[in-house]
Amino acid sequence: MRLPIYALVLAANPTAASAAPITFDHAIELAVAHAPSIAARTAASGASRSAAGSAAALPDPRLEFGFTGFPVSGPNAGRPERDDFSTVRVGIEQDIPNLAKRRARSGRAAADIAATDAAATGEIRTVRLSAALAWVDLYYAGSRLAALDAVRKSINPLISTTPARLASGSMRPAQTVEPALLVAAIDDRRAELVAEAGKATAALTRWTGEPAPSPAGMPPLWNVDEIQLRGTLEHLPMIAVADAASAQASADVGLARAEKRPDWSWQVGYDRRDPRFGDMLSAGVKIGLPLFSRGRQDPLIAAREQDVQRTRFDREASLRELQAGLDADLAEHAMRRERASRAQTVLLPLAERRSTLQRASYAGGTASLEDALAAAIAVAEARLEVLARQAEVVRGALRINLTYRSEDR
Repeated sequence: MRLPIYALVLAANPTAASAAPITFDHAIELAVAHAPSIAARTAASGASRSAAGSAAALPDPRLEFGFTGFPVSGPNAGRPERDDFSTVRVGIEQDIPNLAKRRARSGRAAADIAATDAAATGEIRTVRLSAALAWVDLYYAGSRLAALDAVRKSINPLISTTPARLASGSMRPAQTVEPALLVAAIDDRRAELVAEAGKATAALTRWTGEPAPSPAGMPPLWNVDEIQLRGTLEHLPMIAVADAASAQASADVGLARAEKRPDWSWQVGYDRRDPRFGDMLSAGVKIGLPLFSRGRQDPLIAAREQDVQRTRFDREASLRELQAGLDADLAEHAMRRERASRAQTVLLPLAERRSTLQRASYAGGTASLEDALAAAIAVAEARLEVLARQAEVVRGALRINLTYRSEDR
């Protein structure tokens, strides 16, 4: 029941002969290395870091060039060279935002970096989980195919006795169609499993980039440490994203408050006049006057403070969501482990025992071929159910660990 996947799918897909065996760990490594979504989040983090370098920088200076004092009336109209107030002016001006505003912009840039980093970490975990589940699905699809093929092979001796039974009169002619019906039912079931293997292969190809992957090795047996998981919920990417959003909102409050402090600018100019009057040099400072903060800055500050409250409530909601999700997943995982154990230790042994007894009864003439075949089919279903439940347990353990376990704890 643990033949390589490429050998199992070969009958349905000849190109599977060139499948590349991939271990569970290697599949995750490939997924993380080649996922476009991770590359996009990484680029976003790089963009945030690049933008942070200019967050506290001064605005670009402005160059001033113009003509002032051009006479349009009087005796010197249209003759600026005769007017001592006419000048050609060249100057430069530089705005200086207040220090609180520049610090707040730096804080906002740092919060943006934290937000993009948290989003990138969350995306890595999503890709890891998706690739892990695809690998497990493909592994167990192959195992179920192997189990079904083994049962199909085991009933051939029963089917081969049909002509002799019919000739001896111990079987009615109508009963000879039962083996064909059974084989058709098995083939239908096999077609379903081949389709499941194909879908799992497509999913694993999506995440790893391998055109025809096949699982190599055994699936991981990860323990679920409930105490550890509960102690690391606040360090998960979802909470990191919420913390980053809160930091962004706090930085926005600082920016809004900084608007109540005056900005200033300086300027220097050189005025070129007619040589008879001489050139002039001018300098000055401009200071903003935020005198009407009650109607302008204060409402914005209040709005940004409300955003901070919102982000804090969002964080609490996210934490509660994680706690409730963990509780539900742990309960479901415990149920699935119990079901898998019962299928392995109770359901399958009983089905195999019943099949053995029915075979013996059929050989002794006290049971019909239909009864023996039905018992064989029951064994097949029991084996498939064992594998399906084992897959649920492995998937559940992977989902819990890759969703709720902190990487740095």
